[in-house]
Amino acid sequence: MTLQITKDIAIPEEELEEQFIRASGPGGQHVNKAATAVQLRFDVESSPSLPEAVRRRLKSLAGNRLTKEGVLILEASQHRSRQMNRDDARERFTRLVRRAARPPARRKKTRPTRASKERRLQNKRERSEKKRRRKPPGLEF
Repeated sequence: MTLQITKDIAIPEEELEEQFIRASGPGGQHVNKAATAVQLRFDVESSPSLPEAVRRRLKSLAGNRLTKEGVLILEASQHRSRQMNRDDARERFTRLVRRAARPPARRKKTRPTRASKERRLQNKRERSEKKRRRKPPGLEF
């Protein structure tokens, strides 16, 4: 089975490693004995399913969720159910990879308009005049 990210990117189940761990936080006795939180691991560095450009963007988007070895680790412990946490982790992983799959928009160079330049210079003159008036008379150099 594969996890379909975009029409071009599909990640096989074998590349995702899930480990169930005990969740922290409230939940009474249940939280102390049930491993409902999930830790999803994905090896970004050596995954054959990702194009190189997506891999680079995913590494930068992952931030501190990426280990030195290039493994992405997502933890989900929001829900009390193991399956809901598993679905949550996979959904967050899918959103992250989709975001990385979208190339960033190119910046369009713009130039300031004549009116904005004139407003900026007028503001500079007004500020300069305001500060000049603060000085006591006769201290002009």
